[in-house]
Parts: sequence; structure tokens; C-alpha cells
Amino acid sequence: MNRPAFANEFVYAREATPFLIPGRPDFRYDLPKAWRHFRRLVQNKEDTTQVFPIFEALPWKGLIEAARTFCESEQGRAIFHTEPFLPAILDDHEALRRMPAGSLAHAYCDFMEKEGLTAQGLVDEFEAFLGDRPRFDDRFQWYFNRMRDVHDLMHVLTGYSRDALGEVCVLAFTYSQQPSLAHLFLGYAGGMEIKSRVKSRAPVLGAVREGQRLGKACPRLVEQSILELLPIPLEVVRRRLKITPASQYNEVHKAWRGLGLDPFDLLAPKAA
Repeated sequence: MNRPAFANEFVYAREATPFLIPGRPDFRYDLPKAWRHFRRLVQNKEDTTQVFPIFEALPWKGLIEAARTFCESEQGRAIFHTEPFLPAILDDHEALRRMPAGSLAHAYCDFMEKEGLTAQGLVDEFEAFLGDRPRFDDRFQWYFNRMRDVHDLMHVLTGYSRDALGEVCVLAFTYSQQPSLAHLFLGYAGGMEIKSRVKSRAPVLGAVREGQRLGKACPRLVEQSILELLPIPLEVVRRRLKITPASQYNEVHKAWRGLGLDPFDLLAPKAA
């Protein structure tokens, strides 16, 4: 076998990848567009095709500099070589299941299999959204893609489910990790929408704020070696990343169930 030579060729090819290829459009805010797609999203929270335009309309203007700082760091260069495409790693459940029981890998597989999700599925939705726009094979795109691809890992690590409240709490958590106005808007506008649907004293906005605080305490997941974290016991990973239990989220679920409400059916698609 000539693996070292192949590995070296791969490293050299990756090293030649520029940080930023010119030609991307400037980041610009478009609040009416964000609101229009948000209203469509609340009609059906499963319609994730509405999420991408919201992020395009409410971008993180410091993203390029954040990506540059990481990509030029020693850790960033190492992860760039070892984790070129996260969905290929995350969708290989056969390999992940060979990791120790109780690990982040097993918890991730359990979550994705229960929900019927794949990491590649989100990639495919994003590619459909891009349509015939030009693609940029640079390190910035790699960093940008990782922000998308760690979303479901955040669900697993935080304990937020995929109910409506769980999704907005993850978005609030993500805002502290990746501070685009889209995360903040979706988190709090989504929380207000939930409160308008369910008249109760449950601390919905408290749960969203708690998610934001939890994300602030946690180092950026996009900048961690996912391959290193996957074999580690889930609770150990949470402690390492300073992720503590989301008490307010559980309080809301408890209050709703006390009212005879199903937390997983609050924002079901509305009938025409």
C-alpha cells in the first residue's frame, strides 16, 4: 500500500486551497424578505427551505473575519485536513456505531435515526436553494458548510428536541456561537409565535434566553474537532464544552403537558 504518498498528495492539494475566492455578493440586510419567509415557516416548521433565505437576508457580517481567524490557526489548519466534509463522517452510522456505547457518536445516530434525518439531506436542501449560483471551493466555504453541518449535533449536545420550542432554543444557542441576526430573529420571533399559539404561564421566552446563555458558555462547535468528540461519552463532551442542562425548556414542556398539550404538535402544518 502506498497510503503515505496518497495522504501527502491530499495534504498538498488541501494546502493549495485559498481562503477566499473573490466573487461572492456582499452581505446585505433585507428585513422584509426575512419576515416574508418567516411567516411561511411558521405555517410549517418542517419546511426548512424557508430558513436559508432568512439567513441570506439577515447575515453575520463578521463571518469572514471569524472564519479567517480560525482557518489560519494551527487547530483550524489541522481540522481542515482531517475533516474535509462532515456529512460523510456523520452519515457513516456503521462506523459511528463501532465507537463506544454511550458516546456522542451513538447519541447522534440514535437522534438522526429516530427523526429520519441525514446530514446529507440538509446539504441537498441547501444546494437546491443555491440553484445555479456559482460555487466557491475555498476555505471560507468549508467553514461556512461546517456551520450548517453541526446543527443536528447541537440538538444532541443541548438536549433540545425537534419540537417547535426545541428548534428556536437551538437557534438562540447558535446565535451565541454564530452571531447572525437570522439566529436571533428566528429564536425570538419563533418564541413569540409559540406564545401567541399557547396561552399559558410557561416560560417560553425564558427558555429561548436560556438557550442563548448556554451557547455563549460553549466554545464554537464549528471550530472543534468532531472526529475527536464523537468517541467520547456524551456527558463528558457536554462538560468539556460547558453545556449545562436546559431547565427552562423542560419546565415549558411540563407546563404544557399539564394543560393536556403535546409539545411536539404546537406548530403542525395548518390546513388550507
